[in-house]
Amino acid sequence: MTALSKSWERAVVPLFILAAWEVFSRSGFLPAALLPAPSVVLHTWGDWMFGFDETSQGNTGRWFADALSSATRVAAGYGIAVVSGVLLGIAIGWWRWVERTVEPTIQMLRPVPPVSWIPLAIIWFGIANKPAIFLVFLGAFFPILMNTIHGVKTADRNLIRAASMMGATEQQLLRHVVFPAALPSIFAGLRIGIGAAWMLTVTAEMVAVKSGLGYVLWDSYYFLRYDLVLAAMASIGLLGYATDALIKVLMSAALHWQHGSTLQSREG
Repeated sequence: MTALSKSWERAVVPLFILAAWEVFSRSGFLPAALLPAPSVVLHTWGDWMFGFDETSQGNTGRWFADALSSATRVAAGYGIAVVSGVLLGIAIGWWRWVERTVEPTIQMLRPVPPVSWIPLAIIWFGIANKPAIFLVFLGAFFPILMNTIHGVKTADRNLIRAASMMGATEQQLLRHVVFPAALPSIFAGLRIGIGAAWMLTVTAEMVAVKSGLGYVLWDSYYFLRYDLVLAAMASIGLLGYATDALIKVLMSAALHWQHGSTLQSREG
């Protein structure tokens, strides 16, 4: 299958949705202000990016600054979640005493919705980047942690025994056997976590900061600028898609030893 045909397959569903949306919006079934057509949203989005006719008013030409603010918060919160989630997940999965002492607390905190931490986050960190980063961390941490624990616990026991019989130390076992075996699960957690990070970034920017894509989305809602609301939603979706694609590239490089032996190897 050629690259052109693969690109066409990926574009079929989005193009169909956009065409149906354009027709429905212009049919008059709903007021155009409540459901702007994709062409209107695209025009507003373009002005938000490049500022050619001030359609987006106070936000004209500010898209890159807003996207950078959101991406910075995602990078900070997600980075902390990756480091802490992977390290703690390996410790819980490998050492039984860590599992007995730490996991009950983790399991009690995990069901608490991250948005319920917003009041405490604002009290602890104030109105700035810190509460937003904290909420992003909460959203990404638990998926990464739970998948890492699963990956460590499902490592092949025969491989661990074989390495032990060859004289491998505990540190060598963790580095050369357990961690590589857990990588597929860890990457699954990283992909789930990056989606949660973007969702929590928008939530945090609605209440805790005065910049970013989430702030523009919420501010536009108050001024009934639904074209800008939809442009902000599309921006978040595209950035989330791009970061997930980046993780998939890293996953493909890190799990090269799986190529040819899994269903994933069929993907081009």
